Amino acid sequence: MADSDTASGRLARFQSALRESPPLLWAFLYFFFLLTGYYVLRPVREAMGASSDVTALFPPGMIAFFAERGVALKELQLQVLFTFTFLIMLVLQPAYGWLVSRWPRRVFLPAVYGFFIATLLLFYAAFHAGMPGRGMAFFLWITAFNLFAVAVFWSFMADVFSDAEARAVYGYIGAAGTLGAILGPILTRLLVERIGIAHLMLVSAGCLLLCIVCLLRLRRHAVAREAQRRLVSGEVPMGGSVLAGLRLVAREPLLRWLAVLTVFGVGVGTLLYNEQAAIVRQFYPDPQQATAYYAGIDLAVNGLTLLVQLLVTRALLSRFGIAPALLIPAFAIVLGYAALAASPLPLLVAVVQVATRAGEFSLGKPARETIYTRVAREWRYKAGAAIDTVIYRGGDLTFVWVHKLLSAFGSQAVFGAGLLVAGAFTLGAFKVVGEARRLPAARD
Repeated sequence: MADSDTASGRLARFQSALRESPPLLWAFLYFFFLLTGYYVLRPVREAMGASSDVTALFPPGMIAFFAERGVALKELQLQVLFTFTFLIMLVLQPAYGWLVSRWPRRVFLPAVYGFFIATLLLFYAAFHAGMPGRGMAFFLWITAFNLFAVAVFWSFMADVFSDAEARAVYGYIGAAGTLGAILGPILTRLLVERIGIAHLMLVSAGCLLLCIVCLLRLRRHAVAREAQRRLVSGEVPMGGSVLAGLRLVAREPLLRWLAVLTVFGVGVGTLLYNEQAAIVRQFYPDPQQATAYYAGIDLAVNGLTLLVQLLVTRALLSRFGIAPALLIPAFAIVLGYAALAASPLPLLVAVVQVATRAGEFSLGKPARETIYTRVAREWRYKAGAAIDTVIYRGGDLTFVWVHKLLSAFGSQAVFGAGLLVAGAFTLGAFKVVGEARRLPAARD
């Protein structure tokens, strides 16, 4: 009876939030469809990255280039993929900066998703035809898609919601994304053997079309909010330099510490992800056992994330602000790495992986995004996107090679170094909290 009352109380609070904030429903659906579309394709990326068939993964010319120099491309598979991902980000960041500088929101938001839909149609043709090198191209594409599409989403949410509204509703919006992250792999498991990998591209493209419908509906609320509060309109071009985002990060202390937090947060995740793969190969040589291990982790991550988003995130952000939402996951990561440095067992690795990812999705990410509701549009559309793309992938690239170096000394060396990285991540969280307190209470 108590559980029923509690569940009905949560549902009543959600219904009340929908009544008080009409844009919430469209934002909820937007993030749900966005992450459903991404997670339909994520298993394809993981399969490509772990593929033993280098001819499907890399172009023939690239394989021949490495072979002529006596380098086994298969031994550096992930390192090569992450290096090229970073290089792609260096090219795309100025292109995105040009887009948001020269065109108004009503143009560049649909344009970003339209670009991804068009490229999904090209990948449909490539996978359908079995084109060599399709794996690498898809791996690079989906990484860029995940970062840019999600960065654009959260930047737009800061146009739609005020700081107080964001603290009240971002937990619900994050829960919508988690539901999409659960539905996506389910759809893949149900469909991939029936329709094939190529047709999954069309499923994802359909989800992105629904995202465009949602953002067009939300644009009306963003325009109304800006007019009511006499804010700078997002319906006119933003102007400024295409590299303004990186310049803002270099100049503004808050953005610099957000970048530091991002780099070391990526470091924590990358070291754990790569070392986990090595440990799984050692303890679970059977592919079915390894698959079950990874499936259990994903299920636990999504389940815990959804639970925290529904029960904790909204209350924590509304009552106490961003400090506990940033610091609690940071302390948990430090404790987790300390335990792993002492005893790197598969079960413990799984527990720390679940806690790290669930803490980021349910607390860390929503807390950081509320900060952007209190700053200028150039900060969130340019600087925020630069942090989430170029700087994020720069951290990824750095730590994937750091892991390659440390792995020669064993798991305890990796996790010992990871403990230092976790300490730097915690310092970044403290600094972000301190700098955020200097912002005005609300942008309006």
